[in-house]
Amino acid sequence: MTEFIKGISGFKRGTWELVASILIALGVFMLMQPFSLSLYSASFIVTLVGTVMFIIVSHFPE
Repeated sequence: MTEFIKGISGFKRGTWELVASILIALGVFMLMQPFSLSLYSASFIVTLVGTVMFIIVSHFPE
């Protein structure tokens, strides 16, 4: 857990890629769930933010 927090506080690629991947997965889940229209409406933004974040983070140093 401390490695994760240290990775978030710095610009470590692996930790930020994990956060971006979780955002993408959350956005896809929000898109596929049948329970809430507001979650469905926000799913595109969440997926887009995760994708752009992943593209930016892929240029960070290891």
